[in-house]
Amino acid sequence: MQAKALRKTPLHAEHVRLGAKMVEFFGWDLPLHFSGGILKEHEVVRKQAGIFDVSHMGEILLQGKDALAFANRLLPSNVENMKFGEICYTPMCNAAGGVVDDLLAYKIDNHQVLLVVNASNVQKDFQWIKSQAEGFQLEVLDRSEAYAQIAVQGPAVEEMLRPFSGVCLEKIPFYSFEFGRFNGIQALVSRTGYTGEDGFEFYVEPEAAVPLWRKLIEIGAKPAGLGARDLLRFEACYMLYGNELDDQTTPLEAGLKWTLDLEKDFVGRDALLKERQGGLQKKLRGLEVIEKGGIPRHGNAILHQGKKVGTVTSGNRSPSAGKILCLGYVPASFKLGQQVDLELRENKTVKAQIIKLPFYRGSVKNKKMD
Repeated sequence: MQAKALRKTPLHAEHVRLGAKMVEFFGWDLPLHFSGGILKEHEVVRKQAGIFDVSHMGEILLQGKDALAFANRLLPSNVENMKFGEICYTPMCNAAGGVVDDLLAYKIDNHQVLLVVNASNVQKDFQWIKSQAEGFQLEVLDRSEAYAQIAVQGPAVEEMLRPFSGVCLEKIPFYSFEFGRFNGIQALVSRTGYTGEDGFEFYVEPEAAVPLWRKLIEIGAKPAGLGARDLLRFEACYMLYGNELDDQTTPLEAGLKWTLDLEKDFVGRDALLKERQGGLQKKLRGLEVIEKGGIPRHGNAILHQGKKVGTVTSGNRSPSAGKILCLGYVPASFKLGQQVDLELRENKTVKAQIIKLPFYRGSVKNKKMD
């Protein structure tokens, strides 16, 4: 049986031309890193400006008379209370309170809300959203093919982009967006990102992706791939669906209580109210490895007094902190400073202790992600 061909973003040929190491990522052929390597790309984003192709992300448009009312029913965050041009990070829950996906909701106008979802979940999300739309007057449209998306991240980004932007970048607050032109290219420009640094994400027509990418590199942004992106988000303690979040994990367990408006009705609210009243059984925590031995990875067991009490969701050596760090679910009763053992392999563990999150705070104009 012939293997299904990997999907390619509009920038695929650019990545190959630049010598990127390409890997499969949820059916897409994407750059893991370029010639400088993951750690160099990480450093560039932390200190200057890096550029990412994130065109594999999905875009689902809610359009029609009831777009806002439906978004407010679908999502735990209060979309109706947002201003036009604002964005919210939010989980999308099932009836049991589990996370179907985590996404960004862009409030465009009274009749349009754009949902930007994870590449791994586009079809699942699209079907779920349509299944919840009965009784509402709107269309649910998968617009993923209509957009290419480029993220430019780092403390030098605003100054670097300003001379070429028709949008007043300094007047775009964190988690807000505007429509306008950059170097003559029409775009939705949002002050968002997945790195812990300041930056912008450009949504453009696919045919505009190559000229935009080349211009951004020409003015100083350095290409970066999936490896650096994952390391950067890990240090900032941003969620990765399939690691920290899934259909069986609730936003309360993941530390996302701040995204929920429990005073309004939404899918999963009753289950979350019940969970809050009864008390959490597990909670996402940060862990610092405090002895030599290795790096715990996703799926490794967390042990206490020889018994498994939880699971590592993400683990890596943090260049910014100079430490081996992990995210993982442990009993909710475990407090800061609690020591545990992290299983590397059978009969091999390392000691770790619970520490405060996030692991790293960068230049991001952060008013909503704490």
